[in-house]
Amino acid sequence: MSKWKITNWFLALSFAAVVLPALSQREAQRNPEQESMGLLRTLQSQTGGVDSVAFSPDGHTLAWGSGHTINFLDLASGQMAHTLQTRWVDWIKTVAFSPDGRTIASGGVGFYIELWDPISGKLLNSLKCDSGPVSSVAFGPHSRLLAAAGCEDPYIALWDAPTGVSMGTLPGHLYVVYSLAFSPDGHILASSSNDNTIKIWDAGSRELLRTLPTHARSVSSVAFSPDGSILASGDDDNSIELWDTASGKLLRTLHSHAGCVNSVAFSPDGRTLASGSDDKTIKLWDAASGQLLRTLQGHTERVSSVAFGPDGRTLASGSYDDTIKLWDVSGLRRQTAVPAPTSSSPILPRKP
Repeated sequence: MSKWKITNWFLALSFAAVVLPALSQREAQRNPEQESMGLLRTLQSQTGGVDSVAFSPDGHTLAWGSGHTINFLDLASGQMAHTLQTRWVDWIKTVAFSPDGRTIASGGVGFYIELWDPISGKLLNSLKCDSGPVSSVAFGPHSRLLAAAGCEDPYIALWDAPTGVSMGTLPGHLYVVYSLAFSPDGHILASSSNDNTIKIWDAGSRELLRTLPTHARSVSSVAFSPDGSILASGDDDNSIELWDTASGKLLRTLHSHAGCVNSVAFSPDGRTLASGSDDKTIKLWDAASGQLLRTLQGHTERVSSVAFGPDGRTLASGSYDDTIKLWDVSGLRRQTAVPAPTSSSPILPRKP
């Protein structure tokens, strides 16, 4: 071998041994999330598209509604715990655990809301609706008050969950109500509709406190931050709006999705907002600044539901591609936090 070839061979090895690792290390430092966040698992739905996913309050179980079934995954073992066959609902659109974890409510195409024991699988009660489909169910923080959208359209129906006794309705929206959310302290109920509005209610007195005039034709999803200071809404104009719950002021509008935003959810620490869209992606945002942190890709159809696990490290997404995906989002943790609220129970100005 010539001296020239030996010299060049040695230089090539030196470049690979010294320069390339340095570049790789620099790239890892530039994108630290890539090292600790990614797809953990894909679960196949056996009954079609997935409209709703929910974690149990203790974080041990993931539930999702698909077709006429509610499915439960034991997160510790990674094994399916059991599957419930609905009695009166043909297609489940929404599932929600009660805060004490003793009940899971389901609703969808049909004229009933079904309440189940998530451990034994026993049907606890069936609540009759005058209309359908039921698009959203939400429990108050003490697990007694249950609110439902679509059951008395365009009204919001209220029940005492343990007894199944009707607590009346909330009139106000003009068209179908799509989403409901209680503030963490239970004092406020937010509702969104395809009448271009979000309405804010006093959950105790049932009084309408404020109407938020969005710019979207329809608002698909609402969610409160864990401290109750911010309300996020997902809109059909591909945007997300963040509202100050104390004043009703629009704080900012987030743009990046290329399709309707079907679901929004805050992380347990309030730092991150997740959104799922018709554009088949999940986007993760800094809740304080509105900065887009990451886009998660992998679904092949619309993302209908997103939910954070109680530990904040895992995100679940449900899609019309007949799958549920679990994502590791621990790499998004940062030192900055959402400013603390001035009151644990935001009081909104009365509607004039």
